Amino acid sequence: MGILIAILIFGIIVTVHEFGHFICAKLSGIKVLEFSVGMGPKLIQRKKGETKYSLRLLPVGGYCAMEGEDSTNDDPRSFRNAKLWKRMIVLVAGAFMNFVLGFVTLVVLMGLMDEVPTTVISGFSGVRNEDGTVTYYAESYETGLRHDDKFISIDGTRIYSTLDINYVFNDLDESVGHKVVVKRGGKKVILDNVIFHDKAEGGNAVDFGIVCKKKTPLTVMKGSGDVFMSMTHIVSLSLKQMLTGKMHKEDVSGPVGVVSTISEAAKDTKGIKEAVENILYMTALITINVGIFNLLPIPGLDGGRLLFCLIELVRRKPVKPEHEGYVHLAGMILLFGVMIFATYNDIIKLIAGGKNG
Repeated sequence: MGILIAILIFGIIVTVHEFGHFICAKLSGIKVLEFSVGMGPKLIQRKKGETKYSLRLLPVGGYCAMEGEDSTNDDPRSFRNAKLWKRMIVLVAGAFMNFVLGFVTLVVLMGLMDEVPTTVISGFSGVRNEDGTVTYYAESYETGLRHDDKFISIDGTRIYSTLDINYVFNDLDESVGHKVVVKRGGKKVILDNVIFHDKAEGGNAVDFGIVCKKKTPLTVMKGSGDVFMSMTHIVSLSLKQMLTGKMHKEDVSGPVGVVSTISEAAKDTKGIKEAVENILYMTALITINVGIFNLLPIPGLDGGRLLFCLIELVRRKPVKPEHEGYVHLAGMILLFGVMIFATYNDIIKLIAGGKNG
């Protein structure tokens, strides 16, 4: 059941992306030959006007086929004959719809939560004495943090939401001081040697509490926006690590890994509400990932096509379609190779996980 849900969600994410291209192409007057939900053999196909609408067997994506995407022709409504700004909007629209889906998903997720977490410190680990004083176990308090401080950054990593805090603390060294920037009393305060450690028995690095606000339409929207910014930031950092070779090859994952991750998020829960929250979280993270990745200036991706539009804008004339086509073909071959490697990684992980289980 978890795998079916995961495949369906992955299909929705890709279909929403393609719908962005489709609706903007239609609004721009570009001829759309076919809009398909799913891949593989056709189950249902209907033609309305000049466009075929099809539902296909495999719910793992979809596509929007436009006239003259990869070649020039005499049709005035082909993609390549459209005005440059219209083509650029159509190319960006897929990623934009992924971002919209991500934000809407986060709004639903926040709406299910009891309270909306912030990045403001509510208190520190400690004990209140009989005389009313407080003995703090939190070294972060002793080294500079205070109640109502709002995190701005930790060791240069921008803090938008608790997701960023968790990301930073995942590899935080408790034995050294950290540079922390907070907002205190409306002013930015820089602390150069903050140590995060709870000195109480069994203590950990997180030695402070976070203010949670009551759910209102405003706090839900604000909280969703903050988590959206965090996910965008973290995905960007991960892509940067991958492109610069800092990410271990074992960490590269493909569609099989994505489906497996969503499936595990659905299974490893104590109740339906928690399962739904985990699925919504993973859906938001993956759709934002898809949106950002597609905007990278890599041949074969929307970002690669957008790059050629920018070149055309500077040169004031387009690159020859056959030359651009060769570049995109090379990019697609490279991406296909990466996908095969990522899928191989995913299968190895599944086999290893099965043996360990």
